[in-house]
Amino acid sequence: MQVYDEANALARAIRESDVCREYRQLKEEIDGNETNRALIKEYKKLQMQLQLAAVSGADTQDADVQRFQQIGALLFAQPATSQFLLCEMRVQQMMADVYKTISSAAGLDMEIPGMGG
Repeated sequence: MQVYDEANALARAIRESDVCREYRQLKEEIDGNETNRALIKEYKKLQMQLQLAAVSGADTQDADVQRFQQIGALLFAQPATSQFLLCEMRVQQMMADVYKTISSAAGLDMEIPGMGG
């Protein structure tokens, strides 16, 4: 049971980390603005579609790429949305690092072929 206790302690440490606290605060601000929330939702949807197309080797629609770039430029030009997206990236990087550490301790090879590491 010690592993689960430690996992709960890790969850608490993540939840209480500065980056997660900042993320929650910025997310609350974004969620309070319907326009920003909708733009970020569309941006992430397009991002996922383009990533899936790239991984599967499917053709991407020029209109989707252009829309993704336009929304991204708009979002990163605004301090509130830019801070949120950059903070979200920091949280994702932290979680990827934690997962890599845990999977390595278990002896699991979680490297993605062709991605280095």
